[in-house]
Amino acid sequence: MFKSMLNALLLVGTALLTSLSSPMVMGKGVYQSGPDFIAEVFEQQASAKVLWLTNDIRQQAKYILGRPVSGLRIRYHQHGSKTAWILEEIGKEMPITIGVVVEANKIAQVKILAYRESRGGEVRYPAYTRQYLGAALKDNYKLDQSIDGITGATLSVWAVNKVAALALYYHSLTEQPTADR
Repeated sequence: MFKSMLNALLLVGTALLTSLSSPMVMGKGVYQSGPDFIAEVFEQQASAKVLWLTNDIRQQAKYILGRPVSGLRIRYHQHGSKTAWILEEIGKEMPITIGVVVEANKIAQVKILAYRESRGGEVRYPAYTRQYLGAALKDNYKLDQSIDGITGATLSVWAVNKVAALALYYHSLTEQPTADR
């Protein structure tokens, strides 16, 4: 009897330790601040700029995200033809903060800066985010390359896809003379 109780306690203890170290629980966290991300992206000082959200831009952003955007403007950084965006999108219930770098109308980097969900934190790993390298925007405002999903992280994957497409759209607007006032 004592031996079976001891075995049961060992099983419970092992299950608890396993669950505490699983990626689902360990996925939450702030991995990099916005200013640190910008400093990492640009070797030289990048210009902080503002993209004003006109009604037309809002409508297109709503189409890309599947929900209305809030705020009057989006801040971004630019040096030459390279822009860096720090955007947020809801995964299942909580916002995911995502840094996206666009150069020559293609994604140069996607990085999860903060992840607040209890599941799906695998989207922050480079093995996942590397899939976005070189992606561009098609005429229908979708990414031009297929992104493999992650089992159990579908909503987080969709959030990163939407933010990547939105950053590409916003970047395309920076090439227009009325983007920054």
